Parts: sequence; C-alpha cells; structure tokens
Amino acid sequence: MKRQVFFKLLGIFLPLILLSVGLTIFLLHEGWAAGNAGVTSLALGLLLAIAISSLAAFRIAGDFARLLETAERLSQGDWNARIAEPLGGEFEEIAAALDRMAGRLAQDFAALNTSRRQLETLLNSMQDAVIAISPDNRLQWTNQRMDSLVRTRFRAPVVETVRDPDFLRAIRGANEQRIVLTARATSIIPGRIFDVTAAPMPEGGAVAVLRDLTETERMEKTRRDFIANVSHELRTPLTSIQGYAETLLDGSSENHYREFLEIIRKNASRMSRLTEDLLTLARVESGEQRFDIQPVSPAELLHDAVESFREVARVHGVELLVEDFPEHSVNADREAIHQVFSNLMDNAVKYAASGRRLLLGARPLDRGLEFYVRDFGPGISSEHLPRLFERFYRIDKARSRESGGTGLGLAIAKHIVLAHGGTIRAESELNHGSVFAFSLPLATNVERVTSSVE
Repeated sequence: MKRQVFFKLLGIFLPLILLSVGLTIFLLHEGWAAGNAGVTSLALGLLLAIAISSLAAFRIAGDFARLLETAERLSQGDWNARIAEPLGGEFEEIAAALDRMAGRLAQDFAALNTSRRQLETLLNSMQDAVIAISPDNRLQWTNQRMDSLVRTRFRAPVVETVRDPDFLRAIRGANEQRIVLTARATSIIPGRIFDVTAAPMPEGGAVAVLRDLTETERMEKTRRDFIANVSHELRTPLTSIQGYAETLLDGSSENHYREFLEIIRKNASRMSRLTEDLLTLARVESGEQRFDIQPVSPAELLHDAVESFREVARVHGVELLVEDFPEHSVNADREAIHQVFSNLMDNAVKYAASGRRLLLGARPLDRGLEFYVRDFGPGISSEHLPRLFERFYRIDKARSRESGGTGLGLAIAKHIVLAHGGTIRAESELNHGSVFAFSLPLATNVERVTSSVE
C-alpha cells in the first residue's frame, strides 16, 4: 500500500523532480567549469533538498496508506480498526477524527446488534408464529414457533413453506397491495385452525402473524354444546311440569290429582339434581372446590363405597364384591373420592344390572394406585369410549332420562380425579362388561396401612 501511494505521488512530482535534477546537473557542470564555488554550493543544496523532499513524500505516503488501510477495514465491518501509531502534521487530526468515527460506529453497531437480539428474543418467546417474506415472496425470517410448525428454508419461495391458499393470499396481498389483510388458515397443519394477520414492511416485503385458534374454537364449540344441552335437559321436565300444572288448574282431572302431582314432583326433583350437578361440576372445574387431601388407605375408600351403595345394589339385585388391593395409602379427599365411586357404581347399576355383579378393587401403578369398578353387563361399543366423560354424553339418551340420570356423573368424576392429580379411563367390550378405572398418587412418607373390607 505504501509503495503504491509513493509511486502515485512520485508520478505527480516526477516532472518537477526531473527538472530539478537537470538543473542541478547543469549548475554543477557550470560551477566546476567556471570554478565558481557559489554555483557548486547551490547545486549541492538543491540535490539535498530533492533528497529530503523524497523522504518526506515517502513518509506522507506511508501515513496516507495507513489512513486508507484503516478506512478500508472499517468499510468491511471491522469496527475495532484503529490507527495504532501517531501520524504527523495534518494527518494526526484526520487520524483522530477517523478513530472517533470508528468508535461511534462500533457503539452504534453494538446497540443495533443488541436491539436485534432483543427483538429476536421477543419474537421467539411469542406463542404466535411469525414469518417474514422479501419483496419477491421468498422466505426472509421466521421465529421458533413457526419453525416448530413447518419446515422452513431461508430464501425459499413462501409457497414451498406454507401451502395454505388463504394464508398465501393474505401475505402476498399485503406484500403487493401494501395493506393489512387477515385470513383463517385451516390446512397448514391438519386439524388446526390459525388466524392470520399479514402486514407490509416499510422496506418492502411483508410479515404475517399466525395465532392458533384450535383450542379457542374447541372451547367455543364446547360452550355452544353445553348451552344447547342444558337448554334441552331443562326443557323436558319444565314442559312436563307446565303441562300437568295446567291440567290441574283446569280441574278436569280430579281423579288424577295425586298422579299428576307425583309427576310434577319427579320432574322438579330431576331439575334439582341437574342444577346441583351443574354447580358441582362448575366448582370442580374452576378450582373453587377445596379438597381436604390426606393419606387414606385403599381399604377405607373401598369400604365407604360398598357400605353406602349396598342397599341400592340389593334393590337392583346386584352383588357387590371387593377384590384384593395393595396396602399402600394414597393422597385423597375421602368424601370426594366417595362421590367418584358413587357415580361410577350408580352408572354401572343403571346400565349393567343384568350382569348381577359389581367388582371393586385396586392395583398398583408405578407412582400410585388404580381403583376400578367392573361390571358384567352388555358392554359399550368402542366408538363411545372416547366421549364417555363428556358433559351430557349418553349412549342411550331415552334410557338415561328414564333412570333419572343427569348426564354429568362421569364428567364430575373425571374432574375430581384430575384435581387429585390422577387419571380416569374406561375400557369395554360388547357382551363382556366394562371397567371404569381411576388412579390416585401414593401418599408420601406414610407407612403401609393394613385393613380389610367387610
């Protein structure tokens, strides 16, 4: 670099140097020829000046080259580039100014990097997926949520990453029309629904935010179904009460007063049970229900269940049997688990009394015990099993209403078990009965309890 600059400066001053050298040679010749010492001294002084000027030019070229080298490193993004050695004359001020500029650029670039990392962290922490495309509709950036949904490849056409037509229409429209567009994408991932908001970026391209609405849609559907089911469940007894009350008011059925009043009482009782079950389910689901969880032996839980249900089973001609069970205690609210057993056994007696037997018991799991109620009735078809614990779900709706059921017993049992940190399930085979089982965690730091169930 120094040599290149030196020769450039030499090319600029070469005519002057040649002229000076020629003049010096002429004066030396004339001085020696005439024996004139003054002319000779002048020639020698000029020759010395040329030498000093050449050395000065070389030094200037070196300083200038260092300035150029530092500027070149800065232009390539090396913000740590500085002029290490001091320069002389006016170049020192230029070097100081260049160093100050490099320092400010380094600070600005560090601040820019910090802002970029903060923005990336913010976008990656979002639960929503974010994708940005360039003006030519190619993938420019995605956050981690988007990467977890689809396979992304930088600079690939966006259609190769997401093929949903509604999403593509929104993000391309925002890119080309420079307006904010929204859409609902249903084919990005099968079974998932995304709300898409696409907006143009100032320098061209567009960015889209995808919000997963699958759970929201499911909850909304559950709410609509719940309202419809409650309305339907209440309409039937209310219609019956209203009809028989009007008949009594007409006074045309004096011989049937007692019969009609009994029907009204029966339907009012059904409405009362439904309301009570709804309130219980709401308290358990919302977490308002407080459970007194303490170590309880399986024997105590099974004994409570058998004793409270013995008379009901006798009326239906069903024998209650208790099988062997482990001796480890579990963490449970005794009253709440009693309700779970009651709901499961009531369900079994109503729909599987033909089996004439109910088996209760418990078996060990890795970190808990699994309690079960087994009947020997007609069994349940496999397509019904996944929905048995939903609110108001009934296999035989007419038979359920005749038996006085509200359709909420299994849902209440499910949420009580979940609140205990357990799980609940059902398994069945047609003509071979059913098993309803739920798990409870083992009690910690509690010695084994030995007991029996009468």
